[in-house]
Amino acid sequence: MPTRILPAVGDADAVRSLTTLLTQLPDAEPLPPVADSTQLVDTLARLAAESVDDLPEVVVVHERIGPVPALELIREVALRFPAVGVILVTSDAGPGLFSAAMDAGARGLVALPLSYEEMASRVQAVAQWSTGVRRHLGHGGDVFGGAGGRVVTVSGAKGGVGATLAAVHLALAAQSSGYGTALVDMDLQAGDVASYLDVQFRRSVVDLAAITDISPRVLADAVFRHDTGLALLLAPGEGERGEEVTDRATRHIVGALRSRYDVVVLDCGAQLSGASAAAVEMADTALLLTTPDAVAVRAAKRTVRMWDRLQIRKAEETTVVVTRHTRGAEIQPPLVQKITGTAVAATAIPAAFKELQGAVDAGRIHDLDHRSTVKQALWGLAGELRLVKASEGEQGRGGGGRPRGDRGSVSFRRRGRTGG
Repeated sequence: MPTRILPAVGDADAVRSLTTLLTQLPDAEPLPPVADSTQLVDTLARLAAESVDDLPEVVVVHERIGPVPALELIREVALRFPAVGVILVTSDAGPGLFSAAMDAGARGLVALPLSYEEMASRVQAVAQWSTGVRRHLGHGGDVFGGAGGRVVTVSGAKGGVGATLAAVHLALAAQSSGYGTALVDMDLQAGDVASYLDVQFRRSVVDLAAITDISPRVLADAVFRHDTGLALLLAPGEGERGEEVTDRATRHIVGALRSRYDVVVLDCGAQLSGASAAAVEMADTALLLTTPDAVAVRAAKRTVRMWDRLQIRKAEETTVVVTRHTRGAEIQPPLVQKITGTAVAATAIPAAFKELQGAVDAGRIHDLDHRSTVKQALWGLAGELRLVKASEGEQGRGGGGRPRGDRGSVSFRRRGRTGG
């Protein structure tokens, strides 16, 4: 059986030399190379979703891959696709880097300039390891489809479009459905999740920022267990401390949460930081909220273009959600889709602030009446995104169906997975 090898190389010259060498290896089947970290993770996720048998046995990561540093990328691949063996190609083959690569989850290291004998030996060893792991674990889809839970980011095109409200209720819908759910306030300077849920807790995401190996116990100490069952990881009370949460720290934190919860929802606010950029890049689903007015839609377009320029996320991998929607608005969701070049959620959130005012002012948005059209739409959006479990025999209900309150399962029609 041939060994499938996926090269991840950003440099054009390195691509040519590496792919040429890989084609010469015995029983090797090199796959088309990917040019950056985002494309690598997306390719592996797509292959795993189609069939676990389509995943390559070996991934070769060049040291100059970007935008995510090579070691961080290896850590994410090892976490999400534990039976895929990763080889790091580097000009520094010293013991320090070797140890760091092994700690990140690499199965081998090959020095530059490339040597046929060394590459052949490493690929063969890693392929045998990968095959052995798969044989031992069996062919369970969860094992090869990406370790851990689903990560969803909620960002605002501008302030005041309802990102925090949406993040809270998407998390509540998932939790009520029976999924273990974590809600993270990644709006580090102006986070309001604690205010919306009537929470006072001294620990925050900053307490995890300097920890590279986040154990379950350390994570449990930083998380607040809300009355609704949600696990909350809050923004710091002192906004200036948000700078302590770097993109690298965010990757460690999100990885740790993904490994312990079925659904992880992150409120990323409207300001782009290194932390929120890393979260959006790692997300399985990235939502961008906008209201149906020219200023907000232009802001959404700017955000989508900025994410694309910075190689955070492509437009077609982003889902825009229209909030404060009215039938009489001049700008409707199809026009938003055309302007931004993104997918647009079929569920729009209606303009009904009077339904929210009492719960918002009381700081108990989780007590919002289940008859609220806003709550019904947000929980319908959760159904559209498949963040809730659909009860057998009730899948014929519309995705915007009325939530049953805060207990019991939530049923929605199963729709095709929205891009993001």
